[in-house]
Amino acid sequence: MTILGIVGAGHIGSQLARLGVASGYDVVISNSRGPETLGDLVAELGPKARAATAADAAAARDLVIVTIPLRRIQELPAAAFAGKVVIDTNNYYPQRDGAIAELDDESSTTAELLQNHLPHSHVVKAFNHIYASDLLTDGSPAGTPNRRALVVAGDDAAARHAASALLNQFGFDTLDLGPLAEGWRIQRDTPGYGVRLTLDELRTAVAAAQRYRDMS
Repeated sequence: MTILGIVGAGHIGSQLARLGVASGYDVVISNSRGPETLGDLVAELGPKARAATAADAAAARDLVIVTIPLRRIQELPAAAFAGKVVIDTNNYYPQRDGAIAELDDESSTTAELLQNHLPHSHVVKAFNHIYASDLLTDGSPAGTPNRRALVVAGDDAAARHAASALLNQFGFDTLDLGPLAEGWRIQRDTPGYGVRLTLDELRTAVAAAQRYRDMS
């Protein structure tokens, strides 16, 4: 796989684009304002990057990162994502996204909402518990002692494997949580969120996670 699609060019999306180019990918990136507004970022990234629409970014290759505000996922052209592995980086911010009943009562997760919107795609949760500023500084080659680990969760094992391979290329070990429903274990305010942890430390942190309703 040599082409990486990225939908969303904010803090996370732009950093992942930089990692993609540094890792040898051709990057196709989009935002909500149109390709013409990404000139500066594409110029910085160089000849291995180009700006496109969300549909074009999704069509570019079989792996696409979606890193847009949760309130906007319904705007994604679902047909363009059919058959793709889609990495979801989202977290729920009610003050930004508005109240979402399924998340407020914890009957669903952000990635499951995206999966519902993209029924013919294979959604994997990843990159939601690392700060954008750490993406370019915390990665290290495989086998490095105390290498930082990140979580993946998804209902399709092959899709989780593809996402894990990308994380490894970007410099991170992977903790596989299994199905999307387990993604709550690394949501905001859980022990593994935001902090730099090794694989064993991250495994301990997600095991200790509590639902919001059970937090004191």
